[in-house]
Amino acid sequence: MAHDRSTRPTRPPFVEAKNYPSDPSDPSDPSDLSDLSPDSWSALLAPRLAYFAAVARTEHVTRAAQQLGIPQSTLSRALARLEQDLGVDLFARRGRTLSLTAAGRTFLASVERSLGEIDRSADDVRADADPATGKVAFGFLHTMGSEAVPELIRAFRVDHPRVRFSLVQNYGEWMIERLRTGELDLCLTSPVPDAPDLVARRLAEQRLNLVVPADHRLATRKRIRLAEAADEAFVTLEPPYGLRRIADALCAEAGFRPRVAFEGEDAETLRGLVAAGLGVALLPPPAFARPGVVELAVTAPRAVREIGVAWLAGHPDTPPVAAFKRFLLTRKGTIAAPAGSLLP
Repeated sequence: MAHDRSTRPTRPPFVEAKNYPSDPSDPSDPSDLSDLSPDSWSALLAPRLAYFAAVARTEHVTRAAQQLGIPQSTLSRALARLEQDLGVDLFARRGRTLSLTAAGRTFLASVERSLGEIDRSADDVRADADPATGKVAFGFLHTMGSEAVPELIRAFRVDHPRVRFSLVQNYGEWMIERLRTGELDLCLTSPVPDAPDLVARRLAEQRLNLVVPADHRLATRKRIRLAEAADEAFVTLEPPYGLRRIADALCAEAGFRPRVAFEGEDAETLRGLVAAGLGVALLPPPAFARPGVVELAVTAPRAVREIGVAWLAGHPDTPPVAAFKRFLLTRKGTIAAPAGSLLP
């Protein structure tokens, strides 16, 4: 995590002056935390917090060293450095027996909370990576959510019944950014992205229909050339959506720029607007027939959108993510969708 140097606590002068020799084999040596900022308290103290907590619980250096499986000298040296770095005495010493000072008790409460959170976080990430019960963070388009994705997960869980999913619906560019930040493992999107930091595989082509109101002058037709709708008002998805860019490109290919009456974020909402007589729309077939509209096949230009799966290049997969990725790639051309909407 990035930190703002202006708000980070500053080490006391005696800490800045320390110059311990680097010993990679000594867990009490803070100098091997090269991935943390050198002026971070975490980099300085983290290697020794578990040692401190063990001694605080046992109140005996020898017993704590035995429990930790480290030499007593390593443990004693770590405690001495910890107290020196903090500038306070954490223990009162009576021979080999130690007892916490008031400062030590205050520090221990925070240390135990921090170590407990680390343990919980470690358990969580290990659980998410478990081959049988791990988690897949999977993003997909809104238009794939009512039928395609539930059917994909149902089929996958036949052989992986306990794998868990974190499901996110959004438009393609939003999901791609979440791939890059690590919030998503995979996404089902359109258009299929082409970027050097991503891997993408085409899975299918989906037909796009011209959707018109049931009482529209074209509603008695089954097929239409898109140019015939050049004078119509269109209801469309908003500009960031991939389907909007595809629809605009198809209209341009047909020789016109669509006159946009309404923009929205959901295909079924657009169908409702069409049913209300507020325009026509280029949309993939619905999961279920919608009253009040008629779906016309577009014969020219060829009205389709590619659907593909994408992931971050070079990003290591956990076993459940790898299994689901393999499964998706075997579904090429057969992704569940309304009958007749997909082309091989």
